[in-house]
Amino acid sequence: MGEVMMTAGSGFEGYDVTDYLGFVNVQTVVGSNFYKEFAANITDLSENENEKLTAKLEALNENMIEKLKKSVERRKANALIGLRINYTQFSGNNFGVILSGTAVSIQKRVSKDKVIDKELYVSNYYNRLVPRPVRVRMNAVNKDVTISVDFYNYNQDDIRGIRADVELTNLYEEKLLLKNLDFSFDRGNVTMIESGPVECKLPAKDLMLLKDAKVVISKYVTSRGVFAVNDNPINVEMPLHRLASLKEKRGIDAVAKYVTDGMIWTCNCGYVNEAGTDECVVCGRKQDDMKSTSKFNPDEMIDKMRTKEYVIEIKDVLMEYIKEIDNQYRMELLEIMESGLQYEKTRGNMKETVIEKVEKVFEGH
Repeated sequence: MGEVMMTAGSGFEGYDVTDYLGFVNVQTVVGSNFYKEFAANITDLSENENEKLTAKLEALNENMIEKLKKSVERRKANALIGLRINYTQFSGNNFGVILSGTAVSIQKRVSKDKVIDKELYVSNYYNRLVPRPVRVRMNAVNKDVTISVDFYNYNQDDIRGIRADVELTNLYEEKLLLKNLDFSFDRGNVTMIESGPVECKLPAKDLMLLKDAKVVISKYVTSRGVFAVNDNPINVEMPLHRLASLKEKRGIDAVAKYVTDGMIWTCNCGYVNEAGTDECVVCGRKQDDMKSTSKFNPDEMIDKMRTKEYVIEIKDVLMEYIKEIDNQYRMELLEIMESGLQYEKTRGNMKETVIEKVEKVFEGH
């Protein structure tokens, strides 16, 4: 057992009392011989004699404390609280010394760090073969905040470092620009590269208020050299919740719905390809894989839903189109409507929530 800790108080800073193991005490009686070498009248002691007497008292106390520690250890305890030292005078210049306290078990308190994690999809992109920022990850441990960025590496270049600005937007539409952050990578020659954490001066309490992130790259380093990125990134046009839904269905680098007018076609990665190209020049997606097998275009129906006020009216719109919708979507859409109707009875207007869920059903198709 380690050193027994003692205090006259009720506990030790940084420790928790885990068990109370009982009252302990030790005592001794000091006889008149204790004073025999000193003058009878203690008030007449010289300074030298006073120092000798004090030293003897201190030695007596130390001896008693050692006995008390052994008594504590016999209780299988590692500490004593409420330590008291009492002196009792008897006749004939005899006096007693009593040490007492409560034997306890204590355990060092493990500090619980307050940890906050926040992830945001990047809502801008580069329309060519450069590292594409796709996700910002932020972490706060107590007051220390770090930021990391995940990049989609189409060429699987050996990316060693990327310098970029990160613009964060909160729920109040307030923006914070973090400039010239240098991101490094343990492994840079894979499709998805994850940077190490970089310290940033952002209050930890603000992390949960963030809703959007944009990343602007100024330069990046590969085994072949340093490359500047001089063009401006393109902002994603769709709402953030639809962007998240698209990424879930089409991949984390997806930023646009597939569309074509017969002359050109827009890939999920945002690149506009010529009609005769079967695969996207940037990401390699096949055009046939992105074409929807459904003949139903939900845009007209969703636009009509937006003109309504309540879920019951939105459901009526759905029923107008239900026969045109593929069987694989019908049941899911009807369940959304029934759930919205039930919640609207207790939570108020559910229009926006229901329309968002309908959009998510068709996102990427």
